[in-house]
Order: sequence, then C-alpha cells, then structure tokens
Amino acid sequence: MDNRSMLDALERMLDGSKVAVLATVGEDGCPTVRWMTPAVVRGRDGYLYAVTSPSFAKARHVKANMNVTWMLQTKSLNEILNICGEMSIIDNPAAKAEVLEALGGNLGTFWKVNPDESSLVVLETRITSATLFHPLSGEKDDFTSGENDSGENDG
Repeated sequence: MDNRSMLDALERMLDGSKVAVLATVGEDGCPTVRWMTPAVVRGRDGYLYAVTSPSFAKARHVKANMNVTWMLQTKSLNEILNICGEMSIIDNPAAKAEVLEALGGNLGTFWKVNPDESSLVVLETRITSATLFHPLSGEKDDFTSGENDSGENDG
C-alpha cells in the first residue's frame, strides 16, 4: 500500500465514523486504550492529529513513550486500519487553531471532560506504518513510511 492509498483509507474512515481508538503505554509499562476524535490536516500528509488536556494521563504517557497505535474502522467493519506512529505534544496557538478547525464540531465529549478551553494541547502522530485489513477477504495491505511515499502506483 502506498502513502496515498493509506491516507485515502484514513480519511474515508474518519469521514464515516469520526472516532478512533488510541493506545499509549503508561509509565508502568501497561498499554492503555481510549476512544479519541482524530483528524487529518490539509497539507500535512503522513500525520494524524487530536487534542487533549496536558493534565490527562495520555499526555504523561506520550512524554514517557512516544510510540502509539491508532485503530480505525468503517461502520460496516469491512475495513480496519491500524496505524503505528510517534506522537508529539504541541502547545502552539497556531497548531491548536488549525487542528480545532479540522476537528470541527466533533469534540462534544472532550469539552464535557475538559471544560477549560485554555487547557489544551495538540497530539501529533507521525505515521510510521499502517496495516489495512479487509476481514471479509482476509487480505491485508501494509504501509511503511518512506517506502513509495510519492503516491505513485507500483504496478
């Protein structure tokens, strides 16, 4: 799978479901998973974005271990996308505005658990690899960053 195919699948799944599961590793070495609302930002191919409060556990997890995994799926479960990457925490007003715009009105739950709008950071995941799984056929397509990132078709 090339970069364009992976990004197309990612955008298609986000358009359909608006949510994904994020896995981080806690300070104790135990994985933690939670539902998140991620987005892609136009012009920033190869990255996935979300927001959180700097006081939430996931921010501490990322500071201790930047390796994360995202899982997305179509509503019909005919495609499941697993993304591995390296997450950074960005506390920059321009980045916050850009990501909040990309997320649109999909943050209702986030604002309920974090009503303080000033307590917000961006989670930026640099996608290093991905696997698109088609459960009905059993087929898997793998992507690794740096391999055929041009978006050109191999064949």
